[in-house]
Amino acid sequence: MAAESESCNCSAWAAKDPSGVLSPHSFNRRAVRHDDVSLRITHCGVCFADVQWTRNLHHDSVYPLVPGHEIAGVVTEVGSDVKGFKLGDHVAVGTYINSCRDCDNCNSLLENHCSNFVFTFNGVDTDGTVTKGGYSTHIVVHERYCYKIPDGYPLEKAAPLACAGITVYTPMTRHNMNQPGKSLGVIGLGGLGHMAVKFGKAFGMNVTVLSTSESKRDEAINLLGADNFVVSSDKNQMESLKNSLDFIVDTASGDHPFDPYLALLKVRGLMALVGFPGEIRVHPATLNLGARTLSGSVVGGTKDTQEMINFCAANKIYPDVEVIKIDYINEALERLVNRDVKYRFVIDIESSFK
Repeated sequence: MAAESESCNCSAWAAKDPSGVLSPHSFNRRAVRHDDVSLRITHCGVCFADVQWTRNLHHDSVYPLVPGHEIAGVVTEVGSDVKGFKLGDHVAVGTYINSCRDCDNCNSLLENHCSNFVFTFNGVDTDGTVTKGGYSTHIVVHERYCYKIPDGYPLEKAAPLACAGITVYTPMTRHNMNQPGKSLGVIGLGGLGHMAVKFGKAFGMNVTVLSTSESKRDEAINLLGADNFVVSSDKNQMESLKNSLDFIVDTASGDHPFDPYLALLKVRGLMALVGFPGEIRVHPATLNLGARTLSGSVVGGTKDTQEMINFCAANKIYPDVEVIKIDYINEALERLVNRDVKYRFVIDIESSFK
């Protein structure tokens, strides 16, 4: 192992089998190409995707697997043709690190919908190598898939923007939720949900958090600034909210009913689904009689991602994070499964590998 470590240029933590337990690992990153950016990773957010793929829940994990797709760091090297980045720039890398760059979606800067996009970890890149993510000391990425972090924005706060932030920002701006005075419901108050609340308030919306747990009322209103809180299992509270919301962002990935939430929308209201429940069951009348819309969304293209990061910096929007060292990651993943985090774990990569 010592000899292997000495011959490899990148230190990391990886899952070695479907138990999902992570331990130290080392491997080689590719050399910087003419259009690449290499960054020293300082921080990496912990997403539920890290649980899913380290534990092979999608039955396609390739081990050893280095997770992490909420990456922030500092540029250490740029290729000869790179014009948008320089040494010392603070940058982020998100959920994908490549795409075909030639299809309609790529040409529309919707690379996240490219049929050949490459996941930041456990994906297969164009050279046939399996990608490895941000639980590591550095990463080399084509400049198109790097994002500038404005000066002064804390790197530990920037990391979760690359997945949690863009996942809710994209449907909110795509569907014109950024209208002052409009009403927004947010289902779920985790890593994604708390960012939806923050964006809603920054857009000047009236925000209602919809949660199964009364215990989250205080944090929703007093910590995150929501205007209203409703326990979704309380029929009276839900009844009082019927036909009152312009928009809903549904961040819940667990199985849940859809009709009770859709009934909260006004005529022509829209609900954006960003989670992945096991199934969606909706009575047609719930949609048809109110001309309501149920829409899906997943992360965002490169243009929208940079716009979102700039918006957060300009409006002082910061994810609420719990910073940890890499040697705590196995406990952190268990806590994430048990929803015991407010609201995003972020690994201090820089100090973990000293």
